[in-house]
Amino acid sequence: MFVYPKKYDVIVLGAGHAGIEAALAAARMGCQTLLLTINADTVGQMSCNPAIGGLAKGHLAREIDAMGGEMGKATDMTGLQFRMLNTKKGPAVWAPRAQCDKKAYQFRLKWICEREPNLDLRQGQCSRLLHKDTQIYGVETTLEVQYHGTTVVVTTGTFLKGLMHVGQNQQAGGRAGEAAAMGLSGSLVEVGLELGRLKTGTPPRLLKRSIDFSRTEVQPGDEPVPYFSYWKDDLFHVEHSGPRPVEEQAPAILPTASLGFLPPTPDPPNVPRGTFASGKHSDVAQTKKYPPGSILEQNKGQLPCYITYTTDATAAIIRANLDKSPMYSGVIQGAGPRYCPSIEDKIVKFPEKERQQIFLEPEGIATDEIYVNGFSTCLPFEVQVQMVRTIIGCEKAEILRPAYAVEYDFAYPTQLYPSLETKLCENLYLAGQINGTSGYEEAAAQGLVAGINAARRVRGLEPIVLKRDQAYIGVLIDDLVTKGTVEPYRMFTSRAEYRLLLRQDNADMRLSDIGYEVGLLPERNYLNFCAKRKAIAAELNRLDKTRNGAQTLAQILRRPEVRYRDICNSNPLLSDELIEQVEITIKYAGYITRQEAEVGKLKSLEEKQIPESFEYADVPSLRNEARQKLAKIRPSTLGQASRISGVSPSDIGILMVWLKRGKVEPQKDA
Repeated sequence: MFVYPKKYDVIVLGAGHAGIEAALAAARMGCQTLLLTINADTVGQMSCNPAIGGLAKGHLAREIDAMGGEMGKATDMTGLQFRMLNTKKGPAVWAPRAQCDKKAYQFRLKWICEREPNLDLRQGQCSRLLHKDTQIYGVETTLEVQYHGTTVVVTTGTFLKGLMHVGQNQQAGGRAGEAAAMGLSGSLVEVGLELGRLKTGTPPRLLKRSIDFSRTEVQPGDEPVPYFSYWKDDLFHVEHSGPRPVEEQAPAILPTASLGFLPPTPDPPNVPRGTFASGKHSDVAQTKKYPPGSILEQNKGQLPCYITYTTDATAAIIRANLDKSPMYSGVIQGAGPRYCPSIEDKIVKFPEKERQQIFLEPEGIATDEIYVNGFSTCLPFEVQVQMVRTIIGCEKAEILRPAYAVEYDFAYPTQLYPSLETKLCENLYLAGQINGTSGYEEAAAQGLVAGINAARRVRGLEPIVLKRDQAYIGVLIDDLVTKGTVEPYRMFTSRAEYRLLLRQDNADMRLSDIGYEVGLLPERNYLNFCAKRKAIAAELNRLDKTRNGAQTLAQILRRPEVRYRDICNSNPLLSDELIEQVEITIKYAGYITRQEAEVGKLKSLEEKQIPESFEYADVPSLRNEARQKLAKIRPSTLGQASRISGVSPSDIGILMVWLKRGKVEPQKDA
């Protein structure tokens, strides 16, 4: 047995989207951090669709960026198509989405992790957790190497006892071509965690030249590009997160000649770095259409995606082969994602639909692989070939990679505190799909919070817990630790009761203060944010005080048909981003005020702490169901308790009375 001579503050297991955000957050907060992964060549690998964002997921990605995370910048530098979804609806549900270059995204994140001063990226497979007296103190690999650390963050994705299915064929693995983590599940059970089984799937990848795109509908990207990151100066100056010297900063993308990645172009001479102090974007950002070194710059623009449809023949083939599907034959035991169903589920559960919409999406500018979005399956390969060739435009399509489903272990998330620390083992944190979620953004959001709180634990500080009225991240984590899940959890705007407050455009207004206070958001970004906030406040004040006849400019702008540029005396120097904030604030003022009032009414419940030692069994008036669920989940506040299924308002009222007494007296025997 070899004990590695360096002791770490934070050890992160798994280098997927959750692991990267956790490791970078801890390292940038000053902790000596180890990022341990089975395969160092797949850091940041996009296992399924190489896309970031979408409905509610785009909100999560922007919140990660607002706090100082990496996902937004990685997307902006490696995206090949950008769109803003839902723009025909209200701003609460607008959502950015980007199709990324899969390999560029992966290489960029690996490069960033390798260059982070306080972060050690190492290849190795964890076989067990090291713990004593319900406290974690390190990990051991299959090579019998022990790494000791103060905290451990587990972000194993779909690799815990991963089992892949293609028809009746089964193969151990967490992802096609990669080994599963077979020993770690037993170690998690050993520390007291209860595990379940989930399933997810991925569609086939097709060869571009075998598809007849003339029979499909072209779907172009949006211009101007709806970027994810708030920190445009970083993108256009080829700088990115992390308070480190310029010579230590990584380029936008690792220059890889074999893939056509070019070094970033230099800035124009004598162009000053701009801020939001004047209420406009940097001058440099205005002189360049796309960020230097980005995929968009290299490709000289965005790549299109394509829309097509299944046919009656598709449904007929699927129905004729359902007995060969491991989902329908009972071979797969894990629950699949309700909101990202397989093509088999779509045909069986929605027989009234004559056809299913399919998106053909490029996986990169240096590959001809096409992702078939909406066509996930685990039917046998020969059936997949038949099915694919019934899709309009794919009659002669060739499958480059077959579709498959993967089953894996997960830990029931009600076993976690809102900090994402396990209740059963001190200093052990879980983040990502191990907590029952699906999607890169949900994983990255949890990883960010787990990394921050692991670093704060090392420093002896209280954890950061985002509330439901502060962030979609808060909604996500509260749903997991309070309600739990028995199927892959996916974020939707409908899950957020205060979604008008939690818009994708104002994530920095909600969270950048917190990111800076915890030591994650760099000072240069925070100063730009403060200048932006000041410019918005100044313009709102000006519009409210400036009159045009009998009305103020703010009153005029409140009319639905009036836009900011339409009013007299509009500020021509104000950027589109700031104009958007001003318009939304004024036009939706009544609704925003109403939601803020609702938040205020519930504030007392959210702030009323429940002691960890509270004995629900000693409260005689509680109903049995409420007592059992409260004792199992052990909510930290009355607000959290009120959201537990089976706990009624009357139960909360009783709890409130007993908490006010300050002490719960044991029941006396009758």
